[in-house]
Amino acid sequence: MPSPFPGMDPYLEDPAFWSDFHFRFINYWCETLADALPEDYEARITERVNFVEVLPARGNRREPDITVTHQGETRRESAAPSGGTTVLEPISVPLAIAEPEQETYIEVLHRPERSLVAVLEPLSPANKEEPGRAHYLAKRNALLNQFVHVVELDLLLKGQRPPFEKDLPEGDYFAFVSRAERRPNCDVFAWGLRQPLPPIPIPLLTPDPDVLVDLAAVFRTAYERGRYGRSLNYKAPLPIRLAPEVRLWVEQMAQGGLV
Repeated sequence: MPSPFPGMDPYLEDPAFWSDFHFRFINYWCETLADALPEDYEARITERVNFVEVLPARGNRREPDITVTHQGETRRESAAPSGGTTVLEPISVPLAIAEPEQETYIEVLHRPERSLVAVLEPLSPANKEEPGRAHYLAKRNALLNQFVHVVELDLLLKGQRPPFEKDLPEGDYFAFVSRAERRPNCDVFAWGLRQPLPPIPIPLLTPDPDVLVDLAAVFRTAYERGRYGRSLNYKAPLPIRLAPEVRLWVEQMAQGGLV
């Protein structure tokens, strides 16, 4: 069953479905790219794990409670050794343990040395909101300071866009193609909620030409293989905030109507 929308489906931003869609989209994007690459290139899915510190809630700090007992006292919290040595009673306090966040992306490699040519990154909510955004931007800056092409795909309406020196063009969704030899300039592809996903170029090593990947075809495959048409509740409230006129169009499309 195809999506009722001409392009990206905003109902997929529901946290219950986004992670699954994200993995499927990456998989089919990688397969589509691999089919189009020249023989001396390969595309591989890989991942990085970030550990994000969870800050404790304010107001939860407690001064330690100390129980001091002396030999001969009637309190029974702990047995005091002979000689009057004091015994401290411990208080149980939970540790602040960093939570792992997994980021999946695609690497384009050149054979036979398997040198890194390009990194393709579909953004996730963790990339666009704190505390994960700071970790992502640090990794992004490290890549941008190498001679590697960087392609970022933002199929989310929520969250912050990656930082740029100038305002981005009007659009709901974006593809950012940063060619190593042209930085700091970046090719920005922008389109609206009512438009299909476009083909975008994936740059390779000079003099090899770009490989064009049809994102609309990748989306259709991911949507249909994920069986989202029978799983998403198109009668439920949208998982994101939209302007009233846009929300009306989305709800009508979800019910099979045309505007």
